[in-house]
Amino acid sequence: MPIPAVLTALTPDDETVKSLWSSIENITASNIFGAVLSIVISLILIKVLTKVLERALGRSKLDASLQTLLRNLVKGALWAVAAIIVLGCLGIEVTSLVAVLSVVGLAFSLALQNFLSNVAGGMQLLASHPFAVGDFVDVGVCSGTVEEIGMFYTKVTTPDNKLVQLPNSAIVTANITNFSAQPTRRVELKVSASYDAPTGQVTALLSKLAGEHPLVLADPEPAVHVEEYGDSAIRYVMRVWCANADYWTVYYDLLDGFKPAFDEAGVEMTYPHVNVHMVER
Repeated sequence: MPIPAVLTALTPDDETVKSLWSSIENITASNIFGAVLSIVISLILIKVLTKVLERALGRSKLDASLQTLLRNLVKGALWAVAAIIVLGCLGIEVTSLVAVLSVVGLAFSLALQNFLSNVAGGMQLLASHPFAVGDFVDVGVCSGTVEEIGMFYTKVTTPDNKLVQLPNSAIVTANITNFSAQPTRRVELKVSASYDAPTGQVTALLSKLAGEHPLVLADPEPAVHVEEYGDSAIRYVMRVWCANADYWTVYYDLLDGFKPAFDEAGVEMTYPHVNVHMVER
């Protein structure tokens, strides 16, 4: 909704405005003296409370961006409270002023709803740490490496080198998969071999192939098993573990090595086929 339309719909009544102006016109010298004293006391209190906040944030493990945001929000709230106290000392009806400011604030909050939802999403991401810069993530609508976590948008570089800016409000409502969160990952590969090849020979061949790769971890130990007896072939599954950063290297190295190893051992890698037997009558 446009801001002018919202302001028109939520304009305070004339009595509220008249009461506010009346209180401003009746300001006296004693009111001004009390207001000045309130300003001095408020400045001292704000300085003390700000130092306390700085120490608390320094001991916390919150993200630097979130600390800056919280620091600014608290300072803004303290100044707002100080302003209300000073206005009260001047004899201005604070309730009338708050009513007017509330209307204006509501108008802006409605007009900037998407903006505020992105800010709230950014605060949630910085506080919960579902991922960090440099992590490879899948957030439902996009997969890639996190380049920047901002207050409004998160920048992600896709595997084909496209820079995508995702609204934080969309990220916090999506399922987030962080592929870089753990130090190791499991690589799972499947391959089919002919029924003519003994299962023991094939599993030993695949185990040797996994064990000889320098990036495959010995613990957990590589595992090779028969997964399925299909119509045309026996399907085997290989599961090995490696460092997170070596996942794709291990995946493609092992995949590239299947056929040469099978050819050398004389094991046929079959494909779906149908045997037709002709019977003479």
